[in-house]
This record gives sequence, C-alpha cells and structure tokens, in this order.
Amino acid sequence: MSRIILHLDLDAFYCSVEETQNPTLRGKPFAVGGRPDERGVVASCSYAARALGIRSAMPMSRAIRLCGNLIIIPGRHKLYGEYSEKVMDKLRNLTPLVEQISIDEAFLDISDIRETPARIALDLQTGIKNELHLPSSIGIASNKLVAKIATEVGKKSSKKKNEPPFGLTIVPAGDEAKFLAPLPADMLWGVGPKTSARLTELGIRTIGDIANWPEKELVNLFGENGRDLWRHAHGIDNRPIVTEYETKSISQETTFNVDVRDDKTLEKTLREQSKEVARQLRKNDLAGKTVKLKIRWSDFTTLTRQTTLPTSTDNDDEIFRTAVKLMKTVRKPNQAVRLIGVGVSGIGAPVRQLSLWDAGSEKSRKLQEVVDQLQEKYGRDVIHRGE
Repeated sequence: MSRIILHLDLDAFYCSVEETQNPTLRGKPFAVGGRPDERGVVASCSYAARALGIRSAMPMSRAIRLCGNLIIIPGRHKLYGEYSEKVMDKLRNLTPLVEQISIDEAFLDISDIRETPARIALDLQTGIKNELHLPSSIGIASNKLVAKIATEVGKKSSKKKNEPPFGLTIVPAGDEAKFLAPLPADMLWGVGPKTSARLTELGIRTIGDIANWPEKELVNLFGENGRDLWRHAHGIDNRPIVTEYETKSISQETTFNVDVRDDKTLEKTLREQSKEVARQLRKNDLAGKTVKLKIRWSDFTTLTRQTTLPTSTDNDDEIFRTAVKLMKTVRKPNQAVRLIGVGVSGIGAPVRQLSLWDAGSEKSRKLQEVVDQLQEKYGRDVIHRGE
C-alpha cells in the first residue's frame, strides 16, 4: 500500500497572525520586520505587498522604495509561536505522525485515516481558517518530496490577487514523475544556485530533463548529489515522517541596529545570550560541552570560534566566561561589531556526580532551578541572581 503524505504550509504566516489581531490590515500592503533605518529586513509580507514586488528577506529600505505607503509591523515572535502551537496541536489531534519542519510547516502521514485525502485536506484548511483565522495551502502525494512541491505548485497556480492562495494539490500515487516533469529544475530539492547554473549549461531546464539523463552520467557530473537528483526527478523519496529530533545545539544571536565598539555593551549582550542558552538547556534537562562564538564585523566578514570544555555545562556564567575569552582572541581593540552570538553544542544529558566538595555548586544549581521556575511563571524580570 502506498503511503499518503500531506504537507501543510500556513500562507504568509506572520502577516496572517497580525491580521487576526488587526483585521483592518487585510488587503493592504504591509510587512512584518525591522525598521528601514535600522537595517531591517522583511520577515513576511502580505499578498498585496507581494503584488508590488516585495519579498521575504528583502531589505526593508528597498521594500519602502517599492511601496511608499508600506505598513511596517515589528515582529511578535512569542505570539507567532502560540499560533503555531495551536495549529500543530490540531494536526496532532488528526494523527500522531506529524513532522513539524518550521514554525509554519509540517508533514503528516495520513495513510491510515479512512477519509479521502481531499476530504482530510479540505477539513484541515476549513478548520484552521474558521477556528484560528489562518489561511493554509496543502500538497498531498506518496512522499514528502512530491507533497512539498505540490504545495508550492498550488500556491503559484492560484489566480487570486492580493489574497492567500489556499492551494490544494493532490498527486495520485504512480503519477509522481509525470507531475514533476514539466516543472523548473530549481524546484527540486538539492538544486541550489550553483547546481542550477550547471544544469542550465547542460541544457537541463526542467525536472523531466533531469529524469531523462542516465543516473551514471549525473553521478559523474555531480557526485552523490547526482544520484539524489536522478531519484528525486523520478519522484522517489523514501524518508519517513520524523516526529522527534535530537537537539544538536542551542544558540542565540543579536544583530545590532548600529555597529557596536563598546566592550561593555558587547559583554552585556553576551551575558544575556548566555543566560538564555543556559536557561533553554536546563529547561530541557540538557548540558553541552562545546561553546561557540559567532561574530560579524561591519564589512560583513563573519567568524566562528569554539572551544570544548572539560565537562558538559548548563551554567550561564561558564558559558559567558568562555564566550568572552573567545571574543578576545579574535577582536581587535575598538573593532566594530555588527552581529554577535553564543551557542552550545555537544549536547546530552547533564552529568552530575556530587561529592563532598561539590556541595556549593549543587546548592547553586538548585537555586538556579528555582529562579528558572519563577521566571517561567512570572516573567524574566521577576527575579535575577546577583552578578
């Protein structure tokens, strides 16, 4: 029996959430993101804004040039996270086989649900729209690759102007290669700008063109990626739905509105980031051995430096001290910083071997757990440990 995979993508998610809070925004060109005079970028934009050429990741200053009356709304990521969780809960009520791949996307394995795929999709779209006032597009196929591309095709083929597409595309089992064949080659997973340019040089413009090349020749040209290209072009993708992912790293980073040269400001930022990384580690009962610093200069040159600690840690002071040491190894006095970030990897369960001499550190850890609980319940500003 062929699998049935449903891919759901919430249309213009951030903007759609903002419209639930302020319905007067509907139909107007607006964008969620940073201010144009502070190097802001477009995180999401309404369909009215997209009709004017505005796109996600575009500098907000350019977006303003394209649309002088563009409404700019600062992002509210906690709110978006709350709406995302409501959608994911709705999906998990349908089936436990849900793989969330981003804040606004998920795959579902609906093979064992008795309703027809079309009925399931329409009920989902309608339910999310009626209950949460969010539009969505859906693709359904026998695997994740084709289901996701089906969603993209449904969005692009929508005839609606200045409105969410509400796309719904179903690819019957056995029609995967036929469905993919006429589509542009760069819609296929694994075809980035470099691969796309090379394919064009070879006269390969559609996914069907890729499928027509012998697998061996594609391997000779692109290595193992060539084998994946050939399989994907034929609509072959055997990856399962993954309901849980192992946490590999936790990080925080900050892009400054104005380049920072002040040592105290940089260290204060590192301290706040270290606190948040450590808090997330403790919340998930994890600890990490490798502390990484990310830093970007005013000319956009970006460096990363890391060091591995003797033992795993979930302590914000230790993460902070290590990050500051790493910064001092790469930063010249008074050197301007555009972005700075801290991360911890090599993550696993914390190792706590309490001995007679560890009583102080164990007491400190328990105190930090109490602080975490209070901040989680009453907000981050309710209590702080003394510096």
